[in-house]
Amino acid sequence: MSLGAILTAIVTPFDDDLRVDEEAFVAMLRHLCANGSDGVVVAGTTGEASTLTDEEHLRLIQLACQERPKGATIVAGTGSNDTRHAVHLTEQAVEHGADAVLSVTPYYNKPNARGIRRHYEEIARATDKPVVLYNIPSRVVVNVPPDLLAELAQIEHVDYVKQANDAELQPIDGLGIYAGNDDALARALDIGGCGGICVASHLVGPQMQAMVQEPDRRAELHEQLLPLFQALGVTTNPIPVKAALDLLGHRVGGLRLPMVEADEPEREVVRDALAGLGLLS
Repeated sequence: MSLGAILTAIVTPFDDDLRVDEEAFVAMLRHLCANGSDGVVVAGTTGEASTLTDEEHLRLIQLACQERPKGATIVAGTGSNDTRHAVHLTEQAVEHGADAVLSVTPYYNKPNARGIRRHYEEIARATDKPVVLYNIPSRVVVNVPPDLLAELAQIEHVDYVKQANDAELQPIDGLGIYAGNDDALARALDIGGCGGICVASHLVGPQMQAMVQEPDRRAELHEQLLPLFQALGVTTNPIPVKAALDLLGHRVGGLRLPMVEADEPEREVVRDALAGLGLLS
């Protein structure tokens, strides 16, 4: 199945007491799907999955599946460094109606290649939906190199990779490629990839969708959006994108510790990037 080209890693809005704001989450889901996103990734890195309880995590997936606009894809973040936990989340997410799961490389316990393969074999065995591998060595320490990705592609249901190691963004036999970083979207599309799992699409979804639909303008659009992509890296994701959404009037709330809200210099970087694109009045 096609998951779509622009998949937004949706933020998790919180209220003033840092409880999940379900109403704001549904509003954001609808906003994204009306503004360039083919679907969303729920409870990923940008969704602060690491500080959600399992109950909150699975409720967001259920809510997204229930409230999805017609035709929107729901990819559930179900990764863990505990294979049993990843299998449990995967089974529950699919039961709630997720179209696919995003499964990050196990972090902290630093498995070797054999352990990584066994991990994904167990996850793939738990579902008949597509599994999207998530290679992000900057966060999990372990890198999954292209030869190992090609090996993992031989596992039934392992169909895609979100590649957040830009140095190894390349075609992989048997896997659909999604850019894991916004500034790599154009290159992913140029090499025949599926698209991107994006953050800036919260803010410039139509322009990022245009990069897919209008390849002749892709390089030009990339250059226009690059300052925003860079600004959203001024500090750790999702701090900057939540600041940007707040500046644009979206109700997303704060962040759970140990993540903290953007300070004024960081907000100024984000504000300048938004202003440069004419997004602020």
